[in-house]
Parts: sequence; C-alpha cells; structure tokens
Amino acid sequence: MQMTGAKILMECLLEQGVDTVFGYPGGTILNVYDELYRYRGKIRHILTSHEQGASHAADGYARSTGKVGVCFATSGPGCTNLTTGIATAYMDSSPVVFITCNVAENLVGKDSFQEVDITGITMPITKCNYMVRDTAKLADIVREAFAIARGGRPGPVLIDIVKNATAQTAEFTPLPREAHASAGRLGALIKRASHDLRAPEPDLNDVHKLVHMIQASQKPLLICGGGVVRSRADHEFLALAECIDAPVAVTVMGGGGFKGRNPLTTGMIGMHGSQASNMACDSCDLLIAVGCRFSDRVALDPASFASQAQIVQIDIDRSEINKNVQTDHHIIGDAKRVLQMLLDELEPMDHTPWKDYVFSFKTETEYDEGGSTLTPKQITDAIARLMPQDTMVATDVGQHQMWAIQHFHFDYPGQLLTSGGFGTMGFGLGAAIGAKVGNPEKTVIHITGDGSFRMNCNELATEQYYDIPVITFVFNNNTLGMVRQWQTLIYDKRYSETTLDRAPNFVKLAEAYGLRGKRVCNVKELEAAITEAMEWKHGYVIDCAIDQDEMVRPMVGGGSRITQFIID
Repeated sequence: MQMTGAKILMECLLEQGVDTVFGYPGGTILNVYDELYRYRGKIRHILTSHEQGASHAADGYARSTGKVGVCFATSGPGCTNLTTGIATAYMDSSPVVFITCNVAENLVGKDSFQEVDITGITMPITKCNYMVRDTAKLADIVREAFAIARGGRPGPVLIDIVKNATAQTAEFTPLPREAHASAGRLGALIKRASHDLRAPEPDLNDVHKLVHMIQASQKPLLICGGGVVRSRADHEFLALAECIDAPVAVTVMGGGGFKGRNPLTTGMIGMHGSQASNMACDSCDLLIAVGCRFSDRVALDPASFASQAQIVQIDIDRSEINKNVQTDHHIIGDAKRVLQMLLDELEPMDHTPWKDYVFSFKTETEYDEGGSTLTPKQITDAIARLMPQDTMVATDVGQHQMWAIQHFHFDYPGQLLTSGGFGTMGFGLGAAIGAKVGNPEKTVIHITGDGSFRMNCNELATEQYYDIPVITFVFNNNTLGMVRQWQTLIYDKRYSETTLDRAPNFVKLAEAYGLRGKRVCNVKELEAAITEAMEWKHGYVIDCAIDQDEMVRPMVGGGSRITQFIID
C-alpha cells in the first residue's frame, strides 16, 4: 500500500515494538509529528524541555528496560542538541535510535535555515548513521537501524530524513520483526551492515584454556564490567563467582551486574575503588575481566595494573582487546554465552585463604558522624533503609555519583543508570524520567550534585506535566565538588571558579515547577523528607546539605599504581 514517509516511519516503529518516544518538534520534522498525532493511541510521546533531556530519557529508558530507546528531534540546533546524549549512549553501549529530519533535498548543502550535516557530526559517536533521501528506502533503513542498535555490542544509531521524504509516498509492506533478517533486500542490507549484528560464537579452545588457568589459580579475582549488565548475564556471573569462589570487584558500569550485598563483593575498583578491590587487583594471580574495557579510571597505570597476575579479558568487541591493557588471554563473545560455556566445564573450588586476605581490607569508606551537615553515607543509608530495595538509581556525574556507587548495593542490571564513559553532567534527571516511564512499577530516584542539577533541572517541567514521580536528592556542597577535591589535593587549594555560592534555591525551584521540595541538614530531617516524598507519590526534590570539603575516599591519582592512594 502507498504511504507517506512519515506514516511508514510510524508503522516501522510499531513493528519494532516501540511504545514510547522522547523528543522535541521543529519545522523539518513537522510531517512526522503530524503523523504521530494520528498514532497517539499507539505510541506515547514525551515532550521534554530540551533535546538533550530527550536524548538522556531515551537512553535511560533503554538501559533500564533492555529495549531500544527512541528519540526525535528537528534539524539544526535541534539535532546538535542531541550530540551529548548520543555520545553518552555510545560510550556506555546503550541502544538508542535517534531520528532527526533535515531540510528538503533541494536545500541540502546550501547553508539553508537550520541545516546541518548531522550524519557527519555524529559519525564518530554512532554505530551507524543514515541520511534518507528516498522514501522507498525508509522502511528497510529503519529496520536495519534497530537491528544494529540492539545487535552485537549495543549502541546508538542515527537516522536523518530529508523533509520531502517524509511527505512523499512509497509502497509499504508490513514485515514482522522476526522476519527482518531473512527478508530479501533487507536481509542483504543487514548482512552487509558494517557492524556485526550477532555476537561472535566463543572459541571452545579459548574457553578450555581459561578453564585450565582458573584451575591452576590460587588467587583469582573477577571484575564485573558493563558488558555483564548489557548482556543481562548477572545470573551466569554470580554462578561463576560462587563456583570458583573468587572475590568480585565491580566497575562503575558494572553496577547491578553482581549483587552488591553478596559476600564475595569487594566494591568498586579503580580511581575511587575500595581498599579491598584495589589491593586484590594488585595481589591476585589471575584477573578475569568480563565486559570491562580497562578504562583509565580502572587501569590508571596500565604498566603496573595487576602486575602479578595473568590477565584475561572477555569482551564482545574485538577492538577492545589489548587496547588499554595487554592481556595474557582473551575470549571474544557475548558475556552470557562465554560464562555459560565456562560453567559447563568448571567444578566448585575453595579459595578461603585468599578471600581472608582480600577482605581484611575495607570494602566501603567510613565517615565521621554528626556535625551540622550530613555525610554522604548518612544520606545513602537513609535512602536504602526507607526506600524499596529494588529502587532504580539514576545519577549525574561527580562526587555524588561515586558516593552512590560506593554505598548503594545494586542487585540487578538496569538498576543503576549513570554516565560512566562520557561523564555527562546533566544526564541524571532525563535518565530517571526515561527509567520511570519504562518501569512504572519501580521506585526511581535521581542522585545529583548542585553543579550537575543546574544543567538539567529544566526537566522538572517534564516530570511535573506527565506526573512522573521521580525523587531527586541533591548532594549540595555549594561547589563543583569533584573539581574542588582535585584542586585541594593537587592544585594547592586554588579554588578557581568552582564555588557555587549563588542561586537557585532548589526548594523554591521545585515549587516553581509545581513540585515539592525540602532542605535537610541532619538525618532526622532527611528521614522525614523521604517519608513525605514516598507518601506524596509525585515529583519531589530533597536538598541535602553536606560539607564543602567532604571528599570521595579512597582516591588514587591518575596514572598511578592502583594501590597508591592519595587519600584512604
């Protein structure tokens, strides 16, 4: 049947099971939004305050549900406002399809009003991107884009459609999603796609070799990386850890891949890793990293990293192997599949003496109690005590992010939503909104700092309008805390442009958006505010006063051996 490009797009989204789109309209994408109006009973659209907020919401939706997120934006500044969100999704392997519209084809390349080469701009930060000029090709491109976004190592894909292609008509034939990979021209397109859509089957000989290495090890350590979360391989990872009786260190992106309350958990590893994790890494004889790319926040000094160990890397992406740290062995494949194959060949082991050594070190930082302000641990303890154990946590970036990851005990993939690779301040509130939309039965909170919150607080309007009950906790120290911490430790306390002794009043800001807020300075006030927020069941902002000089502890300086703590 003949359909306009805009209608073809809607039908293709329904084929993919899309029920929610986050976005912001504009001139070149009006045909799409006009068609979306007719599909409003089938596809829900969340209008955010800013395109970047929409990008983070689609990302949070994807991370928390395991589905592909979808985001709309118009041309020019509309689509360039997405780029931070696209890069955030790319660095953390989050499957989001970004759909933008450009000027009409006869205006392309003429510096037309709100024209920009968004495919050129986003080429380095997408798995694949397209500029669609022919309506007849739109359906196959949309189907391929979704396959690439979710296939292999997940990631963002961008489709840019010239405006006239959304108005012109072409023949459209419905095609169930399960038939896409074998369907004629589409199947050929998918097979020719530049990125592998299926995870490579692990080499059995590589698996056998790792089994022998594990059997010979007396001091094994596992690292749970983001790949465990992305492949939803938490059950298999748990089974392996318990089978070989190995301590488990967790990366920032690995939060939720291994239960934080499990007695084998040593805590976070790396720059702000626990004593137990970092000392174990430095002393182990076998290090098995699953879905971990050994970023500079984990392997601060690659030359000395796990220098006494044989290093094994399990990753779906061959390009990550030996990129940051030289390995002694590696296995290419999806984490879930590799772990299943290992479990088929391993027998239970006992490493009690090794565990006794590792857990003689602290797995969490202790803080002095009392005073006129709250400590980070007091805040996280109160949240954990008063809120459901399965509460989803979205963070921004900075000290609050590290405190949340250090002290919350995440139990399942998608429970923690944080920008680990790109480090995006402003990510948290949009991601929390997306997570709540995708998981309406879950309690969702937003952990932020006063610096980060200023960058995305406009999305409180989205939260209020759609009645998305996210509770925001602001770790408010009136400074850009992580930068101040570096200035204290490394720059001789020269606090250049990091003090935030200025508006807004976050409680009044929440009220201005039609929400509630409370400023709290001690545990009793915090507990009362949490109770009120839970009972009110709408958006709520809790402004938590913490000391300006509170630090994330421990800390290892960049480029240093993982056990060379600047502060402990």
